[in-house]
Amino acid sequence: MKAHSIIIAAAALITFSAAQAMTAAGPTKEPIPGAQASQALAPEALAKKIGCFECHSVDKDMVGPAYRNVAERYKDDPKARVALIETVKKGGKGHWTQISKEVPMPPFSARLSAADITRLVDWVLSSKDSVPK
Repeated sequence: MKAHSIIIAAAALITFSAAQAMTAAGPTKEPIPGAQASQALAPEALAKKIGCFECHSVDKDMVGPAYRNVAERYKDDPKARVALIETVKKGGKGHWTQISKEVPMPPFSARLSAADITRLVDWVLSSKDSVPK
């Protein structure tokens, strides 16, 4: 498990470094590969495509919390949706330390459009209803 945590941390660092390099390089006239195609994917298929299921599951805690648990924790919080969208955009750490053991979630704003991030968060927040307990 310790080796798995090191691999996840290294992947997060690489993702963060790539995002920083893309930001430093400035906007590009080239479209992001697959950006148009991602709108056609169902949220679960998009989550699989971009690697969310490497750390998350719908119904079981892994490196990160199960989506059902995220939905349950935030179901009565009117500010949760906006906060979770920001966490997916910018990355996060410290919200689920009992599960993640301090492994950060990398930022996804360089890999996904704001619309796709919003679709994923809405899907995660609906997970409490989509999987039988």
